Amino acid sequence: MPEELRVKEKNNLEETLPKEHYDELEEYINSLPSLEGRLIQILHKAQDIFGYLPRDVQLFIARKLGLSGAKVNGVVSFYTYFTEEARGEYVINVCTGTACFVKGANKLLEEFQSRLKVSVGDTTEDKKFTLKDVRCVGACGLAPLIVINDKVYGRVKPEEIDAILSEYQ
Repeated sequence: MPEELRVKEKNNLEETLPKEHYDELEEYINSLPSLEGRLIQILHKAQDIFGYLPRDVQLFIARKLGLSGAKVNGVVSFYTYFTEEARGEYVINVCTGTACFVKGANKLLEEFQSRLKVSVGDTTEDKKFTLKDVRCVGACGLAPLIVINDKVYGRVKPEEIDAILSEYQ
C-alpha cells in the first residue's frame, strides 16, 4: 500500500491522497464477509472516503479484489454516480432534460456559472461547489429543478439562486 500517493487532477495540480484513507478503505474491505460481487459497494465506500475515485484508488481496489484495473475503471466510467475527478463539498446538478430545458434550465445554468464563476463540470477554487448538468432526474413535474447533493429544489427561478447558495455558505 502506498505511503502517500500523488495524483494529477485535470487542472494539473497535484493532490496527495492520505494513507489514512487507504487504511480506512482496506479495513472496510477486510471487514466484508465475502468480496464476491462487492465491487460497486466498495466503490461507493471508496468515493465516500476519498470524495472521488482517481485512477490510483481504482487500481488499489482492483488489486484487493483480484480484478483488472480496466474492469474497475469500466464500472466507474459506466455509472454516473461515480466520479474520477475531485468534486466540491456541494455538487449542484441542474437538470437539463426536456421538461426542465423547456422551462428554463439553461438560464439556471447560466446564473450558476455567473454566480460561482465556473463552467459546467468545474469546481470552484475553494472546492465548495461543483456545477454539473444532468440529462434527467425523473421529476419533470418540478421543472426546472436542481439537486444539491441529495436536496431537490423544484420550480427554481434564476432570481432564487442567491438564496439557495446562501444555504451552503
